[in-house]
Amino acid sequence: MPASNRTTVYLDAPLHRALRLKSAETDASVSELINAAVRQSLAEDADDLAAFRDRAKEPRLSFESVVRDLKKRGKL
Repeated sequence: MPASNRTTVYLDAPLHRALRLKSAETDASVSELINAAVRQSLAEDADDLAAFRDRAKEPRLSFESVVRDLKKRGKL
């Protein structure tokens, strides 16, 4: 198991209660559940950043040109 650091996290009471219940039902510690949630969130961020990089060279549309086009086509 990798080294771990201790930190203090303040949770809203209903979230803390739900987390404790999930911990009891899944036999996973609160720390394990929090670590998994943070890992998942960071992985989603990494996916988003990769998508931004992949689309960086796509042409950009200005808001004004989109609105103008919608009006011209009778959509607004």
